[in-house]
Amino acid sequence: MFTSYRRILTYPGTLRFSMIGLVARLPISMVGLGIVLLVSAARDSYGVAGAVSAAFMVANAGFAILQGRLLDRLGQATVLAAASVGFGIGTSLLVASVQADWPIATSYVFAAVSGAFLPQIGSSVRARWSHVLDQPSELQTAFALEAVLDEAVFIVGPIVVTLLATTWHPVAGLAVAIVACVSGTLAFSAQRSTEPPAHARSSTSGPRPAMPWATVVPLAVVSAALGVLFGAAEVTTVAFADEQGHKAWSGGLLALWALGSLTAGVITGAVHWRRGPATRVRWGAVAMACAMSPLYFVDSLPLMGCTLFVAGFAIAPTMIATMSLTEEAVPSGRLTEGMAIMQTGLVAGVAPGATLSGLVVDHQGASAAYLVSVGAGLVAALAAQLLPRSGPGVSQVTDGSTIAA
Repeated sequence: MFTSYRRILTYPGTLRFSMIGLVARLPISMVGLGIVLLVSAARDSYGVAGAVSAAFMVANAGFAILQGRLLDRLGQATVLAAASVGFGIGTSLLVASVQADWPIATSYVFAAVSGAFLPQIGSSVRARWSHVLDQPSELQTAFALEAVLDEAVFIVGPIVVTLLATTWHPVAGLAVAIVACVSGTLAFSAQRSTEPPAHARSSTSGPRPAMPWATVVPLAVVSAALGVLFGAAEVTTVAFADEQGHKAWSGGLLALWALGSLTAGVITGAVHWRRGPATRVRWGAVAMACAMSPLYFVDSLPLMGCTLFVAGFAIAPTMIATMSLTEEAVPSGRLTEGMAIMQTGLVAGVAPGATLSGLVVDHQGASAAYLVSVGAGLVAALAAQLLPRSGPGVSQVTDGSTIAA
């Protein structure tokens, strides 16, 4: 089963940049929660803490596409190194502003600086895989590997930052995030042999290649809707565990959800699919909506854990297909930008999903709030049906080594 993974990791430099990329992107699951833990401890206000964390996330979403465009034009080594330094400075100043009790406005500004400079490692790693590999089946496996590593990041990061902030010092979690980001990103950007070539524009190079918006826009909507689904499900699951009298179990429930996704991601990468990624995105988005529907009817913690584990199986295959279709449809000169658009859509959807589900929890209870995730899944499914029925990403492979999707 793992032959596919072993094969792609034998290419020179691939194991190294993938594992270093794992360390470098740990902050994406640590900083937002770390800010909440730091500011709430200093200001005794979760409202202020959440607002400062939101400033970080909004800036990150707003500048991710610009950074992706710069990565394509100037190259990863230059842009990622500068971004990591900017992130380290911005986050350090944020910590200093909170600890020194500077005016809260400074914390908002430094949180925004930190978010704006957060290196786009996930997009950069996938762009490297696209540069190194030329077989669609191998690229599918590589994207599956990165989806699995993303799940690992979102399992490990929150646990690490919470333990450090609550058992050692509120600053400790963010300090580790800074070290992981700066050291990991600099080590990643120093690997020049696997770096995709820059596509700098000049007076003789002509216009930039056109972005295939007919594919990118529906995919971005799918990503944003899935972000809403994720944000809503996380808040709702915490509320559900609280209603059951076992709030501490909420982390375990969410870990089971992530474990289901991780398992499905491993399987997806080991399979060669007959259907193109556009078809898999359509079916995957429908599966996401269907998988969240039973949660409304669950009324016990053990059954909720089992249901979430099964529901998680729809996540990674859908996200892998989304990135695979982006890679096939977007010109190489704008690939990192295209990947960043998907990542931005996903991140941008989390906060609205969390907010909306929180309102439903307050007025109707946790079970009803799962319907927010169902609704987001339906939006993703509808958007996926708008993807082009011909062109890149919809071809079917029919050799004997494949199995039907």
